[in-house]
Amino acid sequence: MIWLILGCMIVTVIPRIVPFLFVRRIQLPEVVLKWLSFIPICIFTALIAEHLFIHTSTGVTVHWMYLAVLVPTVLMAIWTKSLSITVLIGVMLMATARWYF
Repeated sequence: MIWLILGCMIVTVIPRIVPFLFVRRIQLPEVVLKWLSFIPICIFTALIAEHLFIHTSTGVTVHWMYLAVLVPTVLMAIWTKSLSITVLIGVMLMATARWYF
């Protein structure tokens, strides 16, 4: 079982670490850097939209618990401009919301 866990860890770490090691040594064109700057926004939006909007038989509705967590998280992101703090606040708020609701 330990070998299986270690193998899964290696398979997960390699695609996440190797690209950073490769890109760190080369100078990327300005166009690529500009494009990469939008990726966190795209990922954030995709993650939010997946849970915020619920497809029902009558149409699409908003999941109010996720919206209640989204608003303070986005405000914290705007205020601190820190990805780490934003993620930490968002995770704590979501855990609290799931605990109580």
